[in-house]
Amino acid sequence: MSTLKAKSKKQRIIEATNVDELLDIQFGKIGTKNRDDFEEKAQYFVISEMLKEARKEANLTQEQLANKVGTKKSYISRLENGKCDIQLSTLYRIFETGLGRKINLLIG
Repeated sequence: MSTLKAKSKKQRIIEATNVDELLDIQFGKIGTKNRDDFEEKAQYFVISEMLKEARKEANLTQEQLANKVGTKKSYISRLENGKCDIQLSTLYRIFETGLGRKINLLIG
């Protein structure tokens, strides 16, 4: 029975026509715990990559950025690796004070 299930899932993946269908198959429909967990991790990844890219474009090391915003290098490293939560005020401070970038929050 499990072979049929796995084959069925594989077949559905092959036949998927867009990313949303793939996400539904792999992680469940929007609103399910598994999908919510995936979406949260994906958002952390996006933020961490944006932070890392902006820091590198500003030619700053993690330590230099940490000093500019009054935090520790280890905290910047954890943020860039998606290993910790960040408060919105800290995110603004890092981007605006530390990196000289404006950020906008869009809630959809």
